[in-house]
Amino acid sequence: MADFNTHISTSTAVGVGVGFAGYFLLDTPEPNRIISCMLGAGLCSLAGILPDLDSGSGRPLRETSNVLAAVVPMLMVDRWQHMGLSAEAIALAGALVYITIRFGVAEIFKRYTVHRGMWHSIPAAISCGLLAFIVVSGENLDVRIFKSAAVFIGFMVHLILDEIWSVQWQGARIRFKSSFGTAIKFWYGKSLWSNVSTYSKLIVLVVVAVGDPIMMEHYRFHPHHQETEAVPTQQIATEQPPLIQR
Repeated sequence: MADFNTHISTSTAVGVGVGFAGYFLLDTPEPNRIISCMLGAGLCSLAGILPDLDSGSGRPLRETSNVLAAVVPMLMVDRWQHMGLSAEAIALAGALVYITIRFGVAEIFKRYTVHRGMWHSIPAAISCGLLAFIVVSGENLDVRIFKSAAVFIGFMVHLILDEIWSVQWQGARIRFKSSFGTAIKFWYGKSLWSNVSTYSKLIVLVVVAVGDPIMMEHYRFHPHHQETEAVPTQQIATEQPPLIQR
């Protein structure tokens, strides 16, 4: 299994590539595009250590929960502003999110997850990408998709590294460790409840993410792009039917 430094350095390098790709793919004004690409690179880097939240204790859980608790409230400030919250309410909401992630979420992972369980899986990677889509805000839907994709890519980088480290080369021979196949998976054979719980959360996140643009449109995040036809200023005279001459 790759160590913490390998995961964070690799996901950071991949994140830089994601940022450069976003610069050429996104069609947004120059200052905002650079900021979005830098944020996408950072999210990819951070997502590279997310799977190790199930480690139970130690550096991955501590570092990841600390960073998430600080970053997530900042990403949600713009959303709260558009929802009409006051400065005091935003500060309170940010504090609640920080406490929830720093202590609540970290404790849940410590108690109810096992290392290389369903948190090390493709459904978990998709769930994190959807959660990022829900958390981040902005008027451009493509930018939100880019940021959520960066999280998914960073998460998958971690899983791929774990699988690579599960392969050992002994001369010309390849030996697979017992951990091979436990990272990139869709199903955890040791616990049915873990599978049900993971896929249930995934379904909920899909529903919320799909409905989110509608809610954001209500708060003027995604205005209608359809051009409405101009209403004529003069009434068009209706044609009278021809008179029948006798």
